Amino acid sequence: MSTLAHELGHSMHSYYARKTQPFVYSGYGLFQAEVASNMHQALTRRHLLATNKDPEFQVAVIEEAMANFYRYFFIMPSLARFELEIHERVERGGALTADYLNGLMADLIAEVYGAEVELTGRDRDRTGSTWAQFHTHLYSNFYVYQYATGIAGANHLAGRVAAGDPKAVEAYLAFLKSGGSMYPLDGLKLAGVDMSSPEPVASAFVELADMVTRLEELVADKD
Repeated sequence: MSTLAHELGHSMHSYYARKTQPFVYSGYGLFQAEVASNMHQALTRRHLLATNKDPEFQVAVIEEAMANFYRYFFIMPSLARFELEIHERVERGGALTADYLNGLMADLIAEVYGAEVELTGRDRDRTGSTWAQFHTHLYSNFYVYQYATGIAGANHLAGRVAAGDPKAVEAYLAFLKSGGSMYPLDGLKLAGVDMSSPEPVASAFVELADMVTRLEELVADKD
């Protein structure tokens, strides 16, 4: 259901852009693309948590949400750094071997985990191959970091809608309808999201922290 909501978000974005804009502006950039899809996932998640109070179901929804955040907010920025480094290595005349790629990815993930997680032996080997799981994403040059900006902008928007902001829905639709008629940052500002400020990213971390707290409470009640 979450994946379907994600892809329907892309479809809705394309529908409104193509319906509203002339052909030349009917497309939109990658920076904008992941906002609409993640917005629909966030709204679907909020609806499920609000309407089904079964603890097991709530845990499952939160687990899926946290996996999504982990992928977009931790893995994708690490892949962006990975991508930059391999381009720079080639420019320096270095070779891209499997051992080098796996080692670089493992080092980047270890930096994300910090001292909380120790990667050694097979765990390091397995983690080092993460780049190969997303090889198709790396064909679109310097795209992957936009998953992080997309999920941040989307959850910021979803929060406004859930809070009952009367202008939030209209602003979101204005963003979808803008298509490629303006720069992505300006289009997102139509929706009330300023991605040139740290606020959307900070809000996404607050959302993630709230889910962790909610999960801890559900597990404590279960015990």
